[in-house]
Amino acid sequence: MTEPLHETSQPSPRRHRFLLFLAAGGVAAIVNIVSRILLNYVMPYEVAIVVAYLCGMTTAYVLNRLFVFDASGRSIHGEYLRFTLVNLLAVVQVWVVSVGLARFVFPLIGFVWHAETGQRMAKG
Repeated sequence: MTEPLHETSQPSPRRHRFLLFLAAGGVAAIVNIVSRILLNYVMPYEVAIVVAYLCGMTTAYVLNRLFVFDASGRSIHGEYLRFTLVNLLAVVQVWVVSVGLARFVFPLIGFVWHAETGQRMAKG
């Protein structure tokens, strides 16, 4: 009698945690994108990028704290502050790339990008 190649049991705890981490990141990315589009109705694109990033970052922190990582023993305030400090460079990078593409690179190559709605049109 041969053993089955793959068991149909539950994934290992590490794999399960990794899948939860991916799901939390996916939800946070969706929050970032949707909030940026909605925020564009009430603030400039450049500001909406930063505020939306903070919405997505906060979502990532909360979901990962609740479902992925074990308690660190630190206060929530201390954890969130450390998480924010780690993400400072990332928000600057996101802002530079987003604004750089929308305001400089795309117009330079004849690609008109409407960042506020996500629509694109070829220059005619």
